[in-house]
Amino acid sequence: RVQLVESGGGSVQAGGSLRLSCAASLYTYRNYMGWFRQAPGKEREGVAAIYTPDGSTFYADSVKGRFTISQDNAKNTVYLQMNSLQPEDTAMYYCAAASVVRLPLRRYEYNYWGQGTQVTVPS
Repeated sequence: RVQLVESGGGSVQAGGSLRLSCAASLYTYRNYMGWFRQAPGKEREGVAAIYTPDGSTFYADSVKGRFTISQDNAKNTVYLQMNSLQPEDTAMYYCAAASVVRLPLRRYEYNYWGQGTQVTVPS
């Protein structure tokens, strides 16, 4: 069964931290697991991705140094640790999976998507 379930979103003050989790079914845990976000009125953008066979990571420039993607292959789970959160990080965050990609932060590369978890950083 195709399933990606995100959790860990919430509201946090600027400068705070949140940790998102993405639990995947065995069928859905793929070579590339990514985190994307979509703010109201904006397109969905890639935030971070991980190549699960070796742990290679990819980040958008806007989150480098603040966000960290990690994996627990035994649990088919991917995490996104978000530090120094700012109001511009406010968005719905989605987990996604794909077997093969050319550009790990491009949303059109991903086949499977979760329902999302909201992150709000009030200004």
